[in-house]
Amino acid sequence: MKAGRILATVALLGATRAASAQTSTQVVTFQVTAINQIAFVGSPSLVVNTATAGSNPTSASDNSATWAVTTNQTNAKVTASINSNMPAGLTLNVSLGAPAGTTSIGNSLSTTAVDLVTGITKLAQGGLSVGYTLDATPGAGVVASTTRTVTYTITGGT
Repeated sequence: MKAGRILATVALLGATRAASAQTSTQVVTFQVTAINQIAFVGSPSLVVNTATAGSNPTSASDNSATWAVTTNQTNAKVTASINSNMPAGLTLNVSLGAPAGTTSIGNSLSTTAVDLVTGITKLAQGGLSVGYTLDATPGAGVVASTTRTVTYTITGGT
């Protein structure tokens, strides 16, 4: 009987050692790539339909659109251009609300990209204003309703 107890004790001690703790490691690889995203919402419409005698027609404005930006880079900028130049006597201008810590530059649009916002650094901000203005001279004459596609581009800094 004593031999049976001794064997049971030895077996119990052996089982305790077999259940000892174990550790393991794993290497996790990660990276964050450059992120430069912009989005525009709204459908602006501009109609020049009045003037004061002796002056150019009154400019039309539309501030109903908004834009948003996310970048994890430093000194990114937003540029814009239109798909074809404006008819003679018409100028389409755009101004973007500036995200915190940036500079907004109102500009007239053509097929050549122009800077609109510079110094965009590591931010995510939405609900920013977009203001369009259409200027006309009498030389524009009557222009039927037409469209221009504005292409906005964000280019990363560093």
